Amino acid sequence: MIHFFKKLWLVVVTALIPGAATAQAPAGLEDLVLMPGDAILVTIWREPTLSGEFLVDHRGMVTLPLLGERSVRGEPWPQIRSSLLEGYAHELRNPSIEITPLRRIYVLGEVAAPGLYPVDPTISLAGVVAMAGGAGPDGDLRRVQVFREGSLLTREVLPASSLASVGIRSGDQVFLGKKPWVERNSTFLVTALLSATSVIVSLAMR
Repeated sequence: MIHFFKKLWLVVVTALIPGAATAQAPAGLEDLVLMPGDAILVTIWREPTLSGEFLVDHRGMVTLPLLGERSVRGEPWPQIRSSLLEGYAHELRNPSIEITPLRRIYVLGEVAAPGLYPVDPTISLAGVVAMAGGAGPDGDLRRVQVFREGSLLTREVLPASSLASVGIRSGDQVFLGKKPWVERNSTFLVTALLSATSVIVSLAMR
């Protein structure tokens, strides 16, 4: 009986406390499963010591302040999110919480600031490039490739595609390729063409 009322209390608190269970999980994450190397971003209003980015270890466990160690491996993201929100609602008074899954991926190639980035899986590949400082002068958003453990996973995916839709995992490499040689050297080609035209015209007028 006590267990029943405890469960009922959690349901009521989750439904009534502002921000305790803000709407449903974002679209596109219904089938997302966390794996070792991923992380969970927890943002709790006015609770900086409880907020932060928490890594999923090799056992599929994540350790969160206040809630302790939790198993997240193999569970769909909406279920994990609901469980964490219930836990915080039980421990905190009027919590306003945002909980976001993160893939930790490498952004390489023709970007301004290549490196390792924790990224929300709902973000597009173009958004990932923007996080890395944007495309460099020679970068081409039409030439985005994804590598996993040294092997090509996808070839030239659409920049508007989200990480979740492409199936990107933590540790994968998003590589931004170069523009075609003609585009990179268009100014030189135009100048050379104009120079050649001038020479031809000069010779013809002699």
